[in-house]
Amino acid sequence: MKSARCSAHAVGHEGAAAASSGALKVNHPTAGAGSAKGKGTSSGSFLTDVKTLRSRARQHMEEGAVTPDYPADVDMVVSVLNEALATEIVCVLRYKRHYFMAQGIASESVKAEFLQHANEESAHADQIAERIVQLGGEPDFNPSVLSERSHSEYVEGDSLIDMIREDLVAERIAIQSYREIVEWLRGKDPTTRRIMEEILAKEEEHAEDLNSLLLGMRQAS
Repeated sequence: MKSARCSAHAVGHEGAAAASSGALKVNHPTAGAGSAKGKGTSSGSFLTDVKTLRSRARQHMEEGAVTPDYPADVDMVVSVLNEALATEIVCVLRYKRHYFMAQGIASESVKAEFLQHANEESAHADQIAERIVQLGGEPDFNPSVLSERSHSEYVEGDSLIDMIREDLVAERIAIQSYREIVEWLRGKDPTTRRIMEEILAKEEEHAEDLNSLLLGMRQAS
C-alpha cells in the first residue's frame, strides 16, 4: 500500500510539473476548420473572390448593368430590342384604332379585347425601353422610323373580322420573331431573355384570344 501511494504521489508531481512547463497536450481545432472562413470562399469555388468583385464594380460605373463579363454584343442587343420596341408600339397603335373603329352587333366584346391587348402591348414597350436604358442604350421612339423597325405591319382593316384577322397576323409575326430573339439570347443575356420570354408568352395568349374571337364570329355568321 505504501508503494502504491508513493507511485500515485509521484505521478501527481509529474503531472503538475508537466502542466507548469506546458508539456500537456491540448486539442486545438484543425487549421482547415477556420481557413475557409478566413479566405471568404465558403460560398463555392465558382465565385470570383470578393476583392476582385468589389474592384470590378467600382470600375466603369457609368456602364450601369453592363459589367465586364457581359458576354453579348451590347450594341446588337440594344438594336434588336429597339426593333421589338417598335413592334410593340405599332401593335398599340393598331389595337387602339381597332378599339375605336369597331362597330357591329358583336363589337362590344371585341372592343374590350382590343383595349386590353393595347394596354398590355404598351406595358411590353415600357419593359423593353427600360431594359434598353439599363444596357446603356437609348429607346428609339422616333415616329418616322417606327414602321421601318417594326416586325409587324400597321394594317387598319375594313370590317370587324378584318381587324381581328390583321391583329392575329401581327401577333403571329411577333411570336415567331420573339422566339428567335429568345433563342439568340440563350447563354448571352439571361435578364433580357427572361423579359422577352414573358412578353412572348403574353403574345401567344393574345393570338389564342384573337383566334377564338375569329372562330366565334365565323360560326355566328
